[in-house]
Amino acid sequence: MRKNQQGFSLIELLIVVAIILIIAAIAIPNLLRAKMAANEGSAVASLRTINTASATYANTFGIGYPAQLSYLKPATSPSSTSADLLDDVLSTGTKSGYTFVLTGSAPVNGIAMGYTATANPIALYQTGNRYFFTDQTFIIRQNVGAAATATDSPI
Repeated sequence: MRKNQQGFSLIELLIVVAIILIIAAIAIPNLLRAKMAANEGSAVASLRTINTASATYANTFGIGYPAQLSYLKPATSPSSTSADLLDDVLSTGTKSGYTFVLTGSAPVNGIAMGYTATANPIALYQTGNRYFFTDQTFIIRQNVGAAATATDSPI
């Protein structure tokens, strides 16, 4: 038996490293699932914001719903092509691992009576695994693994 042992032995250090690796192997997948859930929640909230902004746009300008997402972007002087109803991040079409697309319906007598908006994950099973869809009915629908449509189940 040694009397004046200083430091840790190689075996002790390897045991500590092994324990840390085991804890990391358990924690990392849960962290990734939590991040995906947060991204999906953010996408749903963003679609709600787009629905509200689209309704405000239709009521404010009297020409129906916007033709595209960029029509809702920030502006110093709001107009029908730059309504100042969304923030800088969401109006670009990419936020929290999702891409957002808004497409207005063809105008009838100068008024667009509808629109569709989608939220698709940028990297499937990394930023999210659910696709979302909404339209002028303001019902948000979801589909797992493929683009959501008006026939998918509401959330």
